Amino acid sequence: MAADVSRASKCIVAGGGPAGIMAGYLLARGGIDVTVLEKHADFLRDFRGDTIHPSTMDALAELGLLEDFLRLPHQEVRYAEGDIEGERLRIADFRRLSTRSKFIAFIPQWDFLNFMAERAQAFPQFTLLMQTEAIDLVHDGGRVAGVKVSSPSGERELRADLVIAADGRHSRLREAAGLKVEDLGAPMDVLWFKLPRGPEDPGAVLGRIKAGQALVMLDRGDYWQCALIIRKGTADAVKAQGLEAFRTRVAEFIGPSATQGVASLDDVKLLTVRVDRLETWHKPGLLFIGDAAHAMSPVGGVGINLAIQDAIAAANILILPLRAGAVTEDDLSKVERRRTFPTWATQWFQTAVQNRVIDPVLRSSRPPRLPWLLRFLQRYLPIVQWIPAWLIGVGFRPEHVDLDAIDGPGGARQ
Repeated sequence: MAADVSRASKCIVAGGGPAGIMAGYLLARGGIDVTVLEKHADFLRDFRGDTIHPSTMDALAELGLLEDFLRLPHQEVRYAEGDIEGERLRIADFRRLSTRSKFIAFIPQWDFLNFMAERAQAFPQFTLLMQTEAIDLVHDGGRVAGVKVSSPSGERELRADLVIAADGRHSRLREAAGLKVEDLGAPMDVLWFKLPRGPEDPGAVLGRIKAGQALVMLDRGDYWQCALIIRKGTADAVKAQGLEAFRTRVAEFIGPSATQGVASLDDVKLLTVRVDRLETWHKPGLLFIGDAAHAMSPVGGVGINLAIQDAIAAANILILPLRAGAVTEDDLSKVERRRTFPTWATQWFQTAVQNRVIDPVLRSSRPPRLPWLLRFLQRYLPIVQWIPAWLIGVGFRPEHVDLDAIDGPGGARQ
């Protein structure tokens, strides 16, 4: 039987996560016929990246979307703190940034995705196909000419001038493209669970360190989203010890009462940490962005925002060639060159923290101590809190929307 082949649009975006939805919105607003493929029936899932950082909110402001976005239920976290064996220090103070929003917005990722998808659907150039997964690439004359998709109605081919692969760290299209991946490694994995939050608890990101493990607590309003950091490959052993042993482990950080919020080990989810990046992000007719191009460590929680910055850069650079119907490999290479340094620099920072801070803590059986230099700087030079706030909240080479290109002649807002 012949394959079911149909023309999709000028651009197909595989993956309806933050990078894919943002790319789809920007391209459609720029007048480009774009189809975004999302393999699930909706966005209502348990994501690990539920933070929108100041640099992303700056971009939303440039698009005229920030005011509506901030009407969504969210928490505003203005500083991050650490607790080393009971000694508290403020790690990052986002109030010192020069951005419009001087906080990190904690918001369920499905709310952000629904928000962006609803705004994109205001443009007739935008199509969102749910329950439609890109499972392979379609080639024509030495270039990628579309994707093979799977949906409840079966398999078919969708053709387009350009495929943007934003299908995450387990990207099927990355495997299909056969591109080389550089694995940077990670010494830890994360066990993800929720604990009740009392009204008197501080509203912040809290990091707590004990001998052999660490706990990060994210303020989600009426509960804490918790990440227990453990040595890589030990999750099964931790769970095999049973529920009470797990509660005891967590109680070392927060006391025994709150741990009753973990009713079952089924409530504890494993996040396998990977840090890698493609050596080359593109082939003729194909571009990778977001986690599909570079899987980020959870250190700093910056992965979602780096993915969105990739989407902005891709739209800024590719809208004019897409309008002209002539996207070249040089155009795709410009996107990669634009985003290589911030990716490399962010991963360098993350792996430095992993290898020099987290790994020694996880390997140690002795209580950690706060270095005297950090204690001194915390007391006498609090402006140093700006540096990690900038690294987390803004990052290397934040992208700004090129409104002249997106809303210029040919744009959907004309």
